[in-house]
Amino acid sequence: MFTQQDIRQIEARGADLQQIEQQIEHFKNGFPWMKIVAPATPERGIRVLTPAQADEAVAYSRLAETHGKCKFVPASGAASRMFKDMFAGLEKLEAGEDLPADAPGARLAARIKDFAFYTPELFGEPQDSAAFRRETLRKLLKEDGLAYGAKPKGVLKFHRYPEEVRTAIAEHLVEAQDYMRNEDGTCDLVVTISPEHRTLFEQALAQVQAAYEKRYGVRYRIHFTFQDKATDTIAVNPDNTPFRTEDGSLLFRPAGHGALIHNLDKVESELVSIKNIDNVAHEKLLPVTSRWKQVLMGEALRLRDRIFGYLRELDENPSDALCAEIEQFLDRELCVRLPAAADAEKRRARLRAKLNRPIRVCGMVRNEGEPGGGPYIIEGADGSTSLQILESVQINKADAAAAGAMAQATHFNPVDLVCILRDYKGGRFDLLQHVDPQAGFMSSKSYQGRELKALELPGLWNGAMSDWNTLFVEVPLETFNPVKVVLDLLRPAHQV
Repeated sequence: MFTQQDIRQIEARGADLQQIEQQIEHFKNGFPWMKIVAPATPERGIRVLTPAQADEAVAYSRLAETHGKCKFVPASGAASRMFKDMFAGLEKLEAGEDLPADAPGARLAARIKDFAFYTPELFGEPQDSAAFRRETLRKLLKEDGLAYGAKPKGVLKFHRYPEEVRTAIAEHLVEAQDYMRNEDGTCDLVVTISPEHRTLFEQALAQVQAAYEKRYGVRYRIHFTFQDKATDTIAVNPDNTPFRTEDGSLLFRPAGHGALIHNLDKVESELVSIKNIDNVAHEKLLPVTSRWKQVLMGEALRLRDRIFGYLRELDENPSDALCAEIEQFLDRELCVRLPAAADAEKRRARLRAKLNRPIRVCGMVRNEGEPGGGPYIIEGADGSTSLQILESVQINKADAAAAGAMAQATHFNPVDLVCILRDYKGGRFDLLQHVDPQAGFMSSKSYQGRELKALELPGLWNGAMSDWNTLFVEVPLETFNPVKVVLDLLRPAHQV
């Protein structure tokens, strides 16, 4: 199947033949469906806090000690999908067709002044004409204008203020200083980007970083990290044979956000906040955003201290009574139920293994039709249950029980996580040891008009964190303000 030239190509990417052969097997055999016990709901699986409990969590986040805080921001890739409808509209306009008033391109042109990237010098005064709509989309997307169709979301202008216009990455800096400061007044940010976009990000930061440090009395430490080419996965033809380009070489594709577990594994800080680059709001919503991020941090630190206490007790004074208490805690707080152990020694060993792993607290939003994966209680291969975030492609919709669980789900995942990356002895967890390799998924793609199958690694907040201790906490919908398409910037959360 693979030639010596193929093997050289594979090894040059930092991968090995065994990895690629395993990926081919995944294409042939697929991935097992997740065995859903029930959706996670406020009745079981999602913690819904009273205002007083939320206040207590915020206070805990401010008092508990940590070995450093860091904001981890996935920001790889260009914003091409954000402008998909605009490219389609421009194509029609350039072909001599006009757009109906409710078409995305026409809506954007009609409200061009309401976007932070608008300037009269570039776009002129709005007019109700096909020519204006065509020129507006062209100047937005093409190289002789803003070229937004080829730039990453992080450097696009999202929000307008009386004295400035902010990009998405600038808003992340403002957020970070409000709730992620270290005791020494620094703010650490790890931003995952594509290498070809580094200069654009550096230019965007150079425009605001020094001013924000002075304005907010903070010092930013920003580290760019790239998705490792060795994590790219091979593409295959519909018959599962390796897909080859015109020159006969193998085609590799980025393996989705699951590859970023390698980048997260290199973070030195103990407490890490994860939030996507496009999920930022106008600063008018910063109080609610900051409050609930601190709630998640407080809940994560409270859970950390409870688990660390149990691990120390298992070290110093193990007993059947302690094991029973831990089992009740795991069931009540984390929806973890374990099969019966053969003896006391195996019982303690299994409890230790369940406790001594990375921790994540995930915000969950009431499902009101927004896209996103969902929170579920699933049964693993070892017979134990746990809380997991599943994408719809991981659920067997032909199975009545699984489809019923989807229908009964009350919340979805906005990708708002707080993680604890150190163990109770202060050491760093090896995050790669807590990935479920059977939690990946496949999708249909194309390359220069040819159909292919692509493989995504277990998602960062899906299978890549499968073996973490997980707690779901309900957060308000106001904390979730993603910009998936450019017209999302017209929503109230992104307007003055």
